[in-house]
Amino acid sequence: MSILNLQSHFGFTRMPFGRGLAPSMLHRHGGHAEAVARIAWCVDQHALGVITGEVGAGKTVAVRAATAALDSSRHAIIYLANPSVGVRGMLHHIVSALGQVPNFHTATLVPQAADALAAEHAERGRTPVVIFDEAHLLDNPQMEAVRMLTNHDMDSGAPFATLLIGQPTLRQRLRLGVLAALDQRISVRYALTGMDATETADYLTHHLKIAGRTDTLFSADAITLIHNASRGYPRAVNNLAVNALTAAFARNNPIVDEKATRIAISETGAD
Repeated sequence: MSILNLQSHFGFTRMPFGRGLAPSMLHRHGGHAEAVARIAWCVDQHALGVITGEVGAGKTVAVRAATAALDSSRHAIIYLANPSVGVRGMLHHIVSALGQVPNFHTATLVPQAADALAAEHAERGRTPVVIFDEAHLLDNPQMEAVRMLTNHDMDSGAPFATLLIGQPTLRQRLRLGVLAALDQRISVRYALTGMDATETADYLTHHLKIAGRTDTLFSADAITLIHNASRGYPRAVNNLAVNALTAAFARNNPIVDEKATRIAISETGAD
């Protein structure tokens, strides 16, 4: 079975539920729109924000949507995807991203990074937006480095925005006494939850429409099963929908019915 055969079978102009959608094509359910709004406010206020959610809740998608809306001439996006690089690697990335050569000694990297961030704002008129993805994996020394960066010249206001994006354990870690000083600096907190049943149905309809199908392709029972099994998390909805389409195609069905969806749920282990 090939993707082209499946695409032809259902009359898709492109495969739905892929990860390569442009930010303007993303489905904006309530939680997604709220997360994007909080991130935008955080950037505008040069604040420290924390966005959390389960795996597949759409955290990174929300960040993509929010940063895509920013004026690149007025903002410098610094994205750190891998917390395993340690304090030195983290600060090295920030300094390098701002066009400077990182100092050799780790102890001098925090002030160098802070100065580089401040200079980007003061000299180039651009607000740096530092995004730490998978932030629940940052160790305590890295968290302390984040605090020290955000502590730079606080009396006159921070010259940059900081976003910590991670799983719900990030919220729990920030409550620990050892991280209290960082926790007190957080201005924006948002926990991204799954979509409700109506939003899941709208999500499926939206992605099918992008793929060229505006009629009913998933039965009501199929949509209910997908919502319940995915708990409304977009990534799980995507996976189940693709597997249900495949099961329907294998049975030469013109629509995705309850049986095809149950097969998909069983094969993905979502039940």
